[in-house]
Amino acid sequence: MPTKSDILDWIAENPTLTSKRDIAKAFGIKGAARIDLKRVLKELEHEGHLEKRKKTYRDPDRLPPVTVLQVKAPDDNGDIFAQPLEWHGEGVEPTVLVVPRATDPALGEGDRILAKLQVVHEADHNYEARLIRRIGASPRKVVGIFRKGTEGGRIVPIDKGADKEWMVSPDATGGAREGELVEAEQAGPRGRMGLPRARIVLRLGDPSEPKAVSLIAIHQHGIPDDFPPDVLEEADAMKPAGLSGRTDLRDMPLVTIDPSDARDHDDAVFAEPDDDPKNEGGHVLWVAIADVAHYVTPGSAIDREARKRGNSSYFPDRVVPMLPDRLSGDLCSLHEGVPRACLAVRMVIDAEGNKLGQKFYRGLMRSPASLTYAEVQAAMDGTPNDRTEDLLDPVIRPLYDAYAALKAARERRQPLDLDLPERKVVLGEDGKVQSINFADRLDAHRLIEEFMILANVAAAETLVARKTPLLFRVHEEPPDDKLDSLRETADAAGLTLAKGQVLKTAHLNKLLHDAAGSDEAELINMATLRSMTQAYYAPANFGHFGLALQNYAHFTSPIRRYSDLIVHRALITAHGWGKDGLSQHEIETLETTAQHISDTERRSMMAERDTTDRYLAAYLSDRVGAEFTGRISGIARFGVFVKLDETGADGLVPISTLGNEFFHFDRDAGTLMGADTGTVVGLGQRVRVKLVDASPITGGIGLEILELEDAEMPRGRGSTRPGRGRGKGRPKGPPRRKEAKARKKDAKTKRKVSRKRSTARR
Repeated sequence: MPTKSDILDWIAENPTLTSKRDIAKAFGIKGAARIDLKRVLKELEHEGHLEKRKKTYRDPDRLPPVTVLQVKAPDDNGDIFAQPLEWHGEGVEPTVLVVPRATDPALGEGDRILAKLQVVHEADHNYEARLIRRIGASPRKVVGIFRKGTEGGRIVPIDKGADKEWMVSPDATGGAREGELVEAEQAGPRGRMGLPRARIVLRLGDPSEPKAVSLIAIHQHGIPDDFPPDVLEEADAMKPAGLSGRTDLRDMPLVTIDPSDARDHDDAVFAEPDDDPKNEGGHVLWVAIADVAHYVTPGSAIDREARKRGNSSYFPDRVVPMLPDRLSGDLCSLHEGVPRACLAVRMVIDAEGNKLGQKFYRGLMRSPASLTYAEVQAAMDGTPNDRTEDLLDPVIRPLYDAYAALKAARERRQPLDLDLPERKVVLGEDGKVQSINFADRLDAHRLIEEFMILANVAAAETLVARKTPLLFRVHEEPPDDKLDSLRETADAAGLTLAKGQVLKTAHLNKLLHDAAGSDEAELINMATLRSMTQAYYAPANFGHFGLALQNYAHFTSPIRRYSDLIVHRALITAHGWGKDGLSQHEIETLETTAQHISDTERRSMMAERDTTDRYLAAYLSDRVGAEFTGRISGIARFGVFVKLDETGADGLVPISTLGNEFFHFDRDAGTLMGADTGTVVGLGQRVRVKLVDASPITGGIGLEILELEDAEMPRGRGSTRPGRGRGKGRPKGPPRRKEAKARKKDAKTKRKVSRKRSTARR
């Protein structure tokens, strides 16, 4: 018979297997011994350790008195909160404060503990926890290259910043081969030379294989890429939605317009002149979006997995979808000539592009054509193909007429207008990088973008008017410190950013416009982008600064963003279209959902960026020693970042290679200044560099500056080449910091005089 402690441990660690039968099976209790088990459970119940509900010993709306928690990082006040590993209640997940005793061991983020809980009614937490014992921490994980040794081997991490290898004992290699890409987790205390010990848990194959590039990022960032069996079974059982309870939109020519390599089609558009005599020159716009909410209902297996993923992740060679292919590539994709369930919005705009009103429908549509941006643009430019020729007058031209009105409204609204070309990695049939292009921006792209923005605004305004909870897409104004930094950059370039007034996107656009066509244009665009806050999701509306919009929510991509699925459900609830709208549990947990999907979005962005960096490094790896032109895009204490003109790749120039002199780092000015030569290395400067190394595994690119602003890079006193030590000819004594500071002050004075003179000339 297990002890009471053993039983409590089992129930805490297995909250879904807590019936008497489950407990008996777990401890091998059979026959007459079940009577003793029943007695022990009754005692635990009377003692307050368990609460019986039906035939199980748990209450889904309350945490058990003894449960397993995962410790979070201390907050600003030093308090330690913990998250229950299993919560099945209908309400908001409870907050647990860990109350340590003087004799308790120190707890760190990620530690798992068995704790005794007490219900409290405080403003910031529902339970207080007393440590029973520490179970362990979630093991750290690493993705790297396995190097076989005489006693097991080592793992060389693929992270750019990782400086330590991991030791692997002979019994923890998992059969990995020399040079193989592996995923491992920490296994025990540090070993010899202070290196962490690891156990290989997954072999990912040959790292030189082209498709390993995105696989590395997927595993490194913990993006789920396999659907559980119950999710796939649920998706495979889905049937296409019928017309019942829907508006019939099948005769409306709603066309999809996507990239040529699009993996799904989740939005369709149509426009026509408004025949209302009161709206002369106006337009009626339709945007139809796949009705994902019909198939993905709250609390289903698919829904839980979709929320866990938060969004789809896109890589040059693959997509990790939020939904199984049966939905994302079939039932929820608006394929040509196939009836598909949709949520559609009819919007009316006047001749100047102002939205006059909107109405939402739950409908059934059938797209007459799945078009690409390039062929739609070609049709408007006078070279239609067989697919677009018959659609040109009835469908395509009215779309562009409506877009012209929306474009005029956009120019009046003045959303932030950054000019930063997007890199596109093009792979060949062998999976290797064929070229690095900068994606074209056609009017067809801008048309769809404006239609989608207007539909997102319509969704947010409708839900606000109907007082229905939703998730807003929030983009806050830049913080003061970042604006001050942007002003410094603008001042150094002889430009001005208004101060002492409420900042509007129009002020930033004037700065960008003034810089356009100059050598500083790219610098000002990058500096403006860096001054922005990151957009996020929230149930509270704080507006969207970048788009200059007060009410904005994501409605147009529920196939790939969970936020949009929440908005669809909110619209279903607001219009009374069915029982698949927002559940009460979802409404109560909107804050938690918003934080989670904001985090998964950032996770995907980092994984996608890392993948692009690795592909760029692979593309450049056979050109080591070649020279390139570029512009300084970042300054740090340890070196200089350069963005190459040809590919847009970012490389690092270590400070040790700049020359045999001390460089003073000025964080505020964003510069490095040589103590001997007075050389100032700053943001936006043009450089010619040599490619020193390119690692496809880490994505790291090493560079050496040859020329700075069309002049040979100075190397310091007595130096003829970059030095890595004192070397011959290097001046003795400490770095000349005071001289560097004096030069910096003199340089600032000269810049101020120069700006005053240029202002006087203007």
